This record gives sequence, C-alpha cells and structure tokens, in this order.
Amino acid sequence: MSAGTLEPEGVKRMFDRIAPVYDVMNRVMTMGLDRKWRRLTVESVVQPGFRVLDACCGTGDLALAAEREGGIVTGLDFSAEMLVRARRKSETIEWVEGDALALPFPDGSFDAATVGFGVRNVADLEAGLTELRRVLRPGGRLAILEITQPRGPLKPFFSLWFDRIVPLLGRILPGGKAYTYLPASVRRFPGAEELAALVATTGFEDVSFRLFGGTIVALHTATAR
Repeated sequence: MSAGTLEPEGVKRMFDRIAPVYDVMNRVMTMGLDRKWRRLTVESVVQPGFRVLDACCGTGDLALAAEREGGIVTGLDFSAEMLVRARRKSETIEWVEGDALALPFPDGSFDAATVGFGVRNVADLEAGLTELRRVLRPGGRLAILEITQPRGPLKPFFSLWFDRIVPLLGRILPGGKAYTYLPASVRRFPGAEELAALVATTGFEDVSFRLFGGTIVALHTATAR
C-alpha cells in the first residue's frame, strides 16, 4: 500500500472498509466542492434519455447526478459495501456489482459513460478505458473526473493537504486508515496530459480536459470513435 499500488482484491477490501466514511471523506477532502464537480461532469456528457454507465460508482453520487440530468443510469462497482449505500440513495438506478475490466454489458450498450474518482484504482488503466469504449456506441461520450497531480503556486498547499492532513483525518474515522493510500496513488497516476493521450489511444477522439480546485482535479471528456 505504501507504494500506492494494491492488488485488485486488496483494492476491493479497502473500499469495503471505507464505505461507511466514504461520503464524509469526499466532502472533507474536497471542502464540499465534489458535488459541483460531479454536476459539471454529467452536464458535459449526459443528455435526457441517454443510457448512462457510471463505472466505479462507489456510493452512487455521480450516478445520481446523471439521473438528475435525465439519464437512464446503471451504476457499477466491485465493492459490495459501496453498493449497499448506493442502493439506499436510489431505487430507480440499476446497481450492478462487477469489474470495470470486464464490464458485463454488450458492445455499444450506452450513450455515455462516467467515472468519478475511480480510474486511479483500476489495475490496468488502458484495459479499463478500452472496456469503456467497447460498451459505448460510436459517438458516445466519456467523462472522467479524477484527482491529478497539482501544479502551480498552490502545489505546496495541496501536497500538505493530501500527504499529511487527509491521511490524518482518515485515521480518525472508523475504517478511514485506507486513506493513507491516497497520496501515493495520486503520485503514480498519469498527469492530466498523459491521461488525455492515453484516452486518445483507446478508441476516443476530441479528447480534452479541464482543471478544477486549483489544479488538483481534472475532468477529461472524449467521444467514442
């Protein structure tokens, strides 16, 4: 865990453990801005009537935002405990326990796919992006919201926040010790430009990104070729 990498079963167990504090920690880590970022994410790719896959859905907040935007939403996650909490939030979204590297859906099943703070934990990022492309129709839209490596004058502040303060808060909350994994997982994850380049090699075009929160979060969007 100290290197920021875990085997898939280890990641699954980690998210099962942090499920009770996941929503609270999201609010704390982002100082409440995650709700706005999720809204901007779904607004960028979801239209009323779209069949939407929210992969790595966690406790379901991004899937709920997609449904409010008019989408017909399926939320998928491999953590059963996360899905327990997601199901409490909506009975109209279809919640599926499954693996982002082997999505249980036919080719071209969705008009849009979203991932919020999840691709960083996929064991094979390129394979995960390829799977998302497979289940999107040609012209389907992709949006990935993820923590990225900070830049600019605020970088020292964010390094202190994520390297020191967030793990400390995680230790205080039951099950939150797993948040000591977060800083290293961000450091090993591709930067915004690198992620955009990788998305472009996995069957997508019109790839772009925006930075939020003083450069600590990136929203990548793309269109399936």
